[in-house]
Amino acid sequence: MKVRNSGFTLVELMVVVAIIGILTAIVMPSYNENVRRTKRADAASALVQLSQAMERYFSANYTYLGAAAAGVNIGAPASTTFTSTQSPLTGAAAYNLTISAATATSYTLSATPTGGHVGDACGIMTLTNTNAKGDGGAAGERCWR
Repeated sequence: MKVRNSGFTLVELMVVVAIIGILTAIVMPSYNENVRRTKRADAASALVQLSQAMERYFSANYTYLGAAAAGVNIGAPASTTFTSTQSPLTGAAAYNLTISAATATSYTLSATPTGGHVGDACGIMTLTNTNAKGDGGAAGERCWR
């Protein structure tokens, strides 16, 4: 009577582990970039929402929230005007939202990457009262797409 062994050999297991390692090395950078792009889109949306809050404030008060000397960073928006000072609005912050500069007739809003997003190629995203979009890592609006 012949005994039949069933199972995997060590070589077969090592081949499977090697294939999984190769697939992981290919997939993970793409996954991480998709996560960054999603968080960046969320920050862009939060900047637009903050811009809308600034415009509502201007409509009621004929001046922008936090009007100060030109170029002065006045920090995070007041919680009564906007629901959050970070993006995403709940959970761990990927971007911190600030009013970089505000005068009676203009403003610049910023979304600064934080945590694991500090190395993002787009850097600090900005939005002005004229809807001019910018980023710190690339020319123009590339990171807003």
